[in-house]
Amino acid sequence: MGNPLNLPFDPIERAHDNWSRRWGPSPAMAAVTSVMRAQQILIGELDGALKQFGLTFARYEALVLLTFSTSGSLPLGKIGERLMVHPTSVTNTIDRLEGQGFVLRRPNPSDGRGVLAEITGSGREVTERATRALLDMDFGLGCYSDEELWDVHRMFTRLRVDFGDFPEPAAEAAEGR
Repeated sequence: MGNPLNLPFDPIERAHDNWSRRWGPSPAMAAVTSVMRAQQILIGELDGALKQFGLTFARYEALVLLTFSTSGSLPLGKIGERLMVHPTSVTNTIDRLEGQGFVLRRPNPSDGRGVLAEITGSGREVTERATRALLDMDFGLGCYSDEELWDVHRMFTRLRVDFGDFPEPAAEAAEGR
């Protein structure tokens, strides 16, 4: 496991206690601080597991997205849209993957100015190996049951819908969630 803090107290609880004394209780403050710390922990764990493959989680996500594509290639703009990242991040990610031989850039035949990123054979192979490693560690979430993981997923789906990432799924709308 990464670099545990091994503190004698929970700093998020301490921060919330201090916050409550100054501004009143805020479950939202405690929740968002917990989410941000969990994100730090997970990125550290995932990047640590992927280091042996020369990947970060961001690069791994791009490779997986390309493996899901029927042609093994996608326009850079579509990669950014699907991964929900800025175009500059996509360019940097694809640059690094190309340098590693996991991705090739080629002209988009549908758009004379556009560029496609295409996964290579070695990119597919490293994606398979990296995926096995992440599955073996339950993506860093082995402390939760499957039911708890689905609950977390549903909770954050609601946040993303509320933010406007995508419309509310039909099943949830019908159930009034």
